Amino acid sequence: MKIKRTIDFSNMSNIKDWLVVVNPVSGNQKGLLDWSDIEQKLIANKFDFQAHFTEKRSDATNIVKKYIESGGRKIIAVGGDGTLNEIVNGVVSQNHCSPCDVGIGIIPVGSGNDWCKMFAIPSDYSKAIEIIKMQQDVFHDVGYVKFNEGKETRYFVNVAGLGFDAAVVANITRKKETKKGKKTSYLLSLITSLMAYKKQPASILVDDVLIDDKVFSMNVGICKYSGGGMMQVPFAVHDDNLLDVTIIKNISKFDVVRNIKKLYDGSFTKHPKVETLRGQKITINSTDKFLLEADGEILGKSPFEFGIIHKHIRFFVNIL
Repeated sequence: MKIKRTIDFSNMSNIKDWLVVVNPVSGNQKGLLDWSDIEQKLIANKFDFQAHFTEKRSDATNIVKKYIESGGRKIIAVGGDGTLNEIVNGVVSQNHCSPCDVGIGIIPVGSGNDWCKMFAIPSDYSKAIEIIKMQQDVFHDVGYVKFNEGKETRYFVNVAGLGFDAAVVANITRKKETKKGKKTSYLLSLITSLMAYKKQPASILVDDVLIDDKVFSMNVGICKYSGGGMMQVPFAVHDDNLLDVTIIKNISKFDVVRNIKKLYDGSFTKHPKVETLRGQKITINSTDKFLLEADGEILGKSPFEFGIIHKHIRFFVNIL
């Protein structure tokens, strides 16, 4: 099957009402395998759309920028959290309109689909399309992180992970690249990564609260879910203009294993080695470089500076 579809944005008459960005390898190639079914459902619901299949990193970001530059304002992601993250970065980093002028919906086909859990967006394609069709929207906070000595900035709308969390995601990414077509869960990668990982000393400033300690893992979140349904920032609210922070300090590996189940309901935050905070500005420095991931995408190493932009992007969601 030929999956690359070139879109000519040079002629404004070619711009459809909707841009559908499809990640064909998302969810163990569900994006590709289920596209025909999704396409027919979009047509049946009378969506006027053009589809673009991504081929490499940043494809979604770049095509979204071109679409918006050409006058397009409505986007559907067919993918998972990583695909949505790239689209968000395209919408927020362009300078042709306010990001809130662009509406984004998602048809989840990823392995985790964690952002969708915040808004109860179902995996059933017909139901997900119906939510997009209704165009009930929310204005959503956008987090950003500066890394690589402040030379790069990445936006995110779900959860960023540092230390062990990022090491687990990096392990998943490596296995995806070396074992094509085989799905690796966050939980399995967590267990296999645990034995080799070492805690690192770090200095963390959340607004005016300073923490100097050995850190096992850390999450910064706008929404609650990551790692395939884990609630590592269980108190996060998508539009409260605050970054939720969970820091797992000098915890033993035995305690990590014993508390894995509690990651799924957020109750692990009651552990004496876990601290939760909220703030609008976070800086992180460490002697040994901390690894960073955001919305499941590996980015870079410390130092980091996090911030938040209030209600800076618009999504079509399930209004409960």
